[in-house]
Amino acid sequence: MLLPIGAILAGLVLLVWSADKFVEGAAATAKHLGMPTLLIGMVIIGFGTSAPELAVSAMAASDGNPGLALGNGYGSNITNIALIVGLTAVIAPIAVHSQVVRKELPLLVVLTLIAGAQLLDGELSRLDGWVLLAVFAAVMGWSIYQGLKGKADPLANEADAEMTEMMEHPMPLKSSLMWLVVGLVLLIVSSRLLVWGAVSIAQSLGVSDLVIGLTIVAIGTSLPELASALAAVKKNEHDLILGNILGSGIFNTLAVVGLAAAIQPLTVDPEVLYRDWTLMLALTLGLLAMGFGFTGSRKLISRFDGAVLLVAYVAYTGYLLSTVVTASTA
Repeated sequence: MLLPIGAILAGLVLLVWSADKFVEGAAATAKHLGMPTLLIGMVIIGFGTSAPELAVSAMAASDGNPGLALGNGYGSNITNIALIVGLTAVIAPIAVHSQVVRKELPLLVVLTLIAGAQLLDGELSRLDGWVLLAVFAAVMGWSIYQGLKGKADPLANEADAEMTEMMEHPMPLKSSLMWLVVGLVLLIVSSRLLVWGAVSIAQSLGVSDLVIGLTIVAIGTSLPELASALAAVKKNEHDLILGNILGSGIFNTLAVVGLAAAIQPLTVDPEVLYRDWTLMLALTLGLLAMGFGFTGSRKLISRFDGAVLLVAYVAYTGYLLSTVVTASTA
C-alpha cells in the first residue's frame, strides 16, 4: 500500500510541475514562431491548467480504467466549483461579471446537460466522445473568433492576463524547446505513475476506480486551478477566478471526457448519473443563481455562498469516503 501511495504523491507533484513547464515551453515557442499573443493565451494557457486532467484521463482510458477517467473529469468540475470557488469566496467575495451570468455559466449548464444525456444509456461510446470533442472545437473556435474581434470575454481576459505575465520575461528559443519536450515527457510519465498508484489503491481497498478518480485524483489534478485562484486573491484580481474555473469546467466536460471516450468506450455505472453528474449540474446551477442579477450589474459570490459550496463539497466527499470504508470492511 505504501508504494502506491508514494506513487500517487510523486505523480501529483511531478504532474503539476511538468504541466507548468510544458505550458511555459509551448507558449514561449509559439511566441518565437510568431503566434499572436491572444491565441497563445486562449489555446495554450487555456489548455495548460487542464493538462493534468487530460493526461490522466487519456492514460486511464488507454489502460482500460474508464471509471478513473470519468471520475477525474467530473470530479475535477465538482472540486473546482465546490472546493476552489467555495474556499476563495470565503477568503474574499468573488466579483461576477454580468457577461459570465449571461453567456459562460449558461453555456456550461448546457454542456453539462449534453453530457448527462449521453450517460442515459449507461455508456459513453466513441461516437459520444467525438461529439464532445467536436463541440469543444466549436466552443474554442467561437471564443477565439470573439477574442480576435475584440469583444470582452472573461475567459479570454483570464488567459490573456496569464499570457501577459508569462511573456514579461520570455525564455530563449532553445530553452523553450527543451522545456516543451521535457514537460511533455514528464507529463506522460507522471500520469502513468499516478494512474498506476490510484488503480492499485482502488484494487487493494476493494473500491471502484471511479471513487478514487472522484476524490484523490480529482483533487490532485485540480491543484493548478487552486494555485491560480489563490494567486488571483492575493493579487486582488478576483474577477479572474471564475474565468479560470469556467474554462476548466468546459475543458473537463468536453475535452477530457471526450478524449477518454474516443480512446476507449466507457461503461458508466448508474451512480455516475444520479450522484456525480447530478451534483455537478446542481453546483453549476447554484453558481449561476449566486451570480444572477440585473443586466450590467456587478454581483458577488459572497462568503456565505462560499461556505455553502464548501459544505456541499465536504458532505459529498464524506459520502464517497464512507463507501470506501464500507467496501474495505465488507
